[in-house]
Amino acid sequence: MGLLDRGIEIKRPEQIERMREAGIVTREALDLVRDHVRPGVTTGELDEIAETHIRSRGAVPNFKGYHGFPGTICTSVNDIVVHGIPGDRELRRGDIISIDCGAIVDGWHGDAAITVAVGPVPDEVLEMMAVCEESMWRGIAAARLGGRVTDIGHSIETYVRERGSYGIVEDYVGHGIGSAMHQPPNVPNYGKPGRGPKLVTGLVLAVEPMITQGTIDTRVLPDEWTVETVDGSWSAHYENTFTLTDAGTWVLTELDGGKAKLSDLGIPYGGR
Repeated sequence: MGLLDRGIEIKRPEQIERMREAGIVTREALDLVRDHVRPGVTTGELDEIAETHIRSRGAVPNFKGYHGFPGTICTSVNDIVVHGIPGDRELRRGDIISIDCGAIVDGWHGDAAITVAVGPVPDEVLEMMAVCEESMWRGIAAARLGGRVTDIGHSIETYVRERGSYGIVEDYVGHGIGSAMHQPPNVPNYGKPGRGPKLVTGLVLAVEPMITQGTIDTRVLPDEWTVETVDGSWSAHYENTFTLTDAGTWVLTELDGGKAKLSDLGIPYGGR
């Protein structure tokens, strides 16, 4: 670590174990919410499902109350990119919804996101979702001990650009995570490789590409949270929290630690 890396939190193994626990709770909550996504359900009902599960596991929702955010999850429908506030909006057949969720265990955070189709949606929307999710994994797979943070974003951007004319949102990026939900360093989803802080053991990052079918330009609504595309184009958002060990990569917010997907990508698994 150098002078430009000040403020980056390096975790001890026992602290990462707590983050793993938080990551499992986060993933369980996301899976449960996914199972309840259907036409007619409200985003507020999904929020209640997530909060009930997180608290039942002895964890605390890390979004609720964060700078005044009122929900346990962010529920971003169609052209809403991120930070959608859960409430009385009913999902309709043909919508998509991005769900961002996090939990705290013993002061340590987990953070992950998925995008879910509400019944059948057009093939081009499914393709956008698939590209976004795969780009997240390609970013994680690009991380190596001794590499640099921008290796992740370069891999995400390269994959997305090869798959179509999607917009890669630049105003909202991944981040460090640990004893706080958002920490240095930022993890952009674009850019040149070989720059930024070095990737070392004990560094934990949340990787979260957001792509659109159109513009990268966004605006924040008067609620001061909800972010939508300015051209009304739909967007997708996926996120996982991961760390690097001497053995390989460990995705803290996947129930299997990311082992299956990492194996498909030829990446050594570093979890326990």
